[in-house]
Amino acid sequence: MSKSVLEAEIPKKIPGPGGRRFLSPAAELFCGLVLFVFFSCEAKEPVIHSLEPPIGMLGETLSIRGENFGHEQGESFVSIAGTAPTGSSYLHWEDSLIALRINEFGESGMVRVHVGDKKSNALLFSNRATMPESVNGEDLELGPRISSITPSSGPAGSLVSITGSGFGSSRERSGVFFSWAAEIVPGTPVETWSPASIEVSETDYGYEFWNEREIRVRVPDGAASGNVEIRTPRGVSRPVFFEVAGKPGTRIFRNKRSYTFSYSVDIQVMKADSPNSLYLWVPRPAVSASQRNPELLSQNMNSFVENYRGTDLFQLAGLSSNSTAEIRQTWLVEVYAQEASLSHQNIKQDTSSPIHAAYTRATGLLPAADDRIAALGARICGRERNPYLKARMIYEWLLKEGNIERAGSEGAPGGALDALERGRADPYSAVLLFCSLARSAGVPAIPVSGVLVNRNEALKHYWAEFWIDGFGWVPLDPALGAGAAPEGFEPRENGAWYFGNLDNRRIAFSRGETVLSRMDPRGRTASRSRELQNIWEEAVGGLESYSSLWGDVTITGAYAR
Repeated sequence: MSKSVLEAEIPKKIPGPGGRRFLSPAAELFCGLVLFVFFSCEAKEPVIHSLEPPIGMLGETLSIRGENFGHEQGESFVSIAGTAPTGSSYLHWEDSLIALRINEFGESGMVRVHVGDKKSNALLFSNRATMPESVNGEDLELGPRISSITPSSGPAGSLVSITGSGFGSSRERSGVFFSWAAEIVPGTPVETWSPASIEVSETDYGYEFWNEREIRVRVPDGAASGNVEIRTPRGVSRPVFFEVAGKPGTRIFRNKRSYTFSYSVDIQVMKADSPNSLYLWVPRPAVSASQRNPELLSQNMNSFVENYRGTDLFQLAGLSSNSTAEIRQTWLVEVYAQEASLSHQNIKQDTSSPIHAAYTRATGLLPAADDRIAALGARICGRERNPYLKARMIYEWLLKEGNIERAGSEGAPGGALDALERGRADPYSAVLLFCSLARSAGVPAIPVSGVLVNRNEALKHYWAEFWIDGFGWVPLDPALGAGAAPEGFEPRENGAWYFGNLDNRRIAFSRGETVLSRMDPRGRTASRSRELQNIWEEAVGGLESYSSLWGDVTITGAYAR
């Protein structure tokens, strides 16, 4: 460093007239900067007093009145429903008034002013186009009507009460739907945009109470600020705005892929006497925040029970000796890539929640209470108490010490304890080991079973998710993170990416363990190895001898948006 720079950085006192000592010009500049920073730190938070208009049309001018906005915009900005308008939207900016043109592609939502690292209180701007219209004359509406949602904002997993009328005495085939949003690809025509929704999840114990005038639900994983509506056989309610706020991080859904696929079950009966029945539980594509809108395109017979715990139950009754039967289904499903970013300092864990109770307990597949699992989990996590950091430590231990090999390795471990004893794992046992270790450390976790899609080929695969209160389910893939991908499938080189992020080249069928009950106490059940579903087949009555062939998933089409 040169002498001139050093002299400019170090304040000096020099003699002045009369023996007094004054600061050098460089020192005066330094002190001025200090005073500027000091008084900048004392800047008051921006405050919004009113919005004009509070209800308007997109594309109109919105005036925000308040104080402490600053006399010029600089790096400050306004957010509406969590989205900042473009720079050209701002028409006027002064300390007590901001005027801007509302995004033509925006939604209703909370308005905030952001100045430096400070943000204002929030006031609601409502899009008139999505508000209910008043009904003239006698009100003959018999469907559900929402009067209020309390509280009016909250994060994923929080409990809200919806009051009104016409909900029905029980839920049955009704549901509560929150808004859901994916990243908008630049250049996408506005006319192709459509609002999306996500239903409250039974997997996440989302429905707590339901009667004619009140519903209590938990905000579903993946929900976004926007409209909430109730859908019943008697009709759909008018939407009411709900803000998803207080999340300890952000998540983006992008790059939608649509897959069509089919699978089949072939039955050959060798010996049977009447009466008899064969029950088959056929998995449906799972529904989650990143896997959406499964649609059954065709099937060769109707199911006996539709969508029972994520499966379609088929009954083949009165089978005869030397006969055959077949079940075929073709599906369409949308899959999004997801990327998560969490601030672990803002995570607060609620150990009293039903999600925590359900997904931290030990099961036959996930021996979280085993002494060896508990000891290893304690050694990996040490004194760490943050659930997100615990999960990351277990994931990193698996990649470093788990010796994860690709599927199909000879003598592959059968489960979590087997992998621990052998000192090596494959995708299936690695996921079971992660979930067992996470649960032993108090982190809710579930295994996921499905397929990877590679050049229209479906490859059996497993991954996992863990729950963070206020955020939702966070995905991870230990096998791809360790580079143990199926032959021909190219994973990302950065294994750390598969913690918190997931690609769209997969289809999930089982999220968590699917525990089914037999149809007849005398029925003879059959299961499939290395699956998360406990019962696949049940023979009842005089069905003495038969064979079944469960076909692989066949990808018939893949379409990128």
